[in-house]
Amino acid sequence: MASSSTVLMRLMASAYSVAHRAGTIVRNVMAGGDLGIVEKCGPNDLQTKADRLVQMSICSSLARKFPRVTIIGEEDLPSHDVDEELIEDGQCEEILKKAFPPQYSSIKEEELVVWVDPLDGTKEYTEGLLDHVTVLIGIAYEGKAIAGVINQPFYNYEAGADAMLGRTIWGVLGLGAFGFQLKEVPAGKHIITTTRSHSSKLVNDCISAMNPDNVVRVGGAGNKIIQLIEGKASAYVFASPGCKKWDTCAPEAILHAVGGKLTDIHGNPLHYNKEVKHMNSAGVLATLRNFDYYASRVPESVKQALVP
Repeated sequence: MASSSTVLMRLMASAYSVAHRAGTIVRNVMAGGDLGIVEKCGPNDLQTKADRLVQMSICSSLARKFPRVTIIGEEDLPSHDVDEELIEDGQCEEILKKAFPPQYSSIKEEELVVWVDPLDGTKEYTEGLLDHVTVLIGIAYEGKAIAGVINQPFYNYEAGADAMLGRTIWGVLGLGAFGFQLKEVPAGKHIITTTRSHSSKLVNDCISAMNPDNVVRVGGAGNKIIQLIEGKASAYVFASPGCKKWDTCAPEAILHAVGGKLTDIHGNPLHYNKEVKHMNSAGVLATLRNFDYYASRVPESVKQALVP
């Protein structure tokens, strides 16, 4: 171990292992055939058995090891005893060997907030668009997203029956991001990734104002940030209040760890302290590079419609 392990280092090592276990749960539910779908607020706002089991697994596993950390999950679930089968006790050794930035060494457990989206891209999961699906665990300190884990349960699923499924990407601000190959969109290309199932006139007006060469409509905030860091899109534009803090905390930390930027549509930073409202009511604008180009093209009409 590079140094005495800090709370953040241990929490990240646990979150990695917990996210890996979550990916297995997501695949097992799909393989079982009964997704247990319920509508929350309508046909575009679904919850499945995987959402419920994964949230119980992540929140209970982390709460056992870090009882003073605040953990906020997307799903509103009744509190009851969690099946021991769902508990993940492991820690990623690779993370424990890293030399974490010294500014994190004095962080106390009770100062950290964990934002959990157990299944980002639930609608796509129910429709078999498996590459859109991610599990998100974001860690915030003093209201800022500083670390995150994204598990893609079905990564590589189109490679055939014998393919190894799943991967886990993680990052810490000031340390870097790992588990993928960083790529950029070719210079001068403007490819925008945006919502697949929550489109609106506001969203489309904002995208049109940016004169994109191409628009990629996919599910899941985690998936969209992966598009940015793997060179498949140059900007993630969502001029709508539909996104929540558990959608953006982990992806933002990973994007910022490789020099990208994620804000609301006005260019304001998002805040992740435990008292904050969950809705990102002023939308999301994110890029790996050239943030100012996209920010300068957001129409005033869109800014006026989306109040922070």
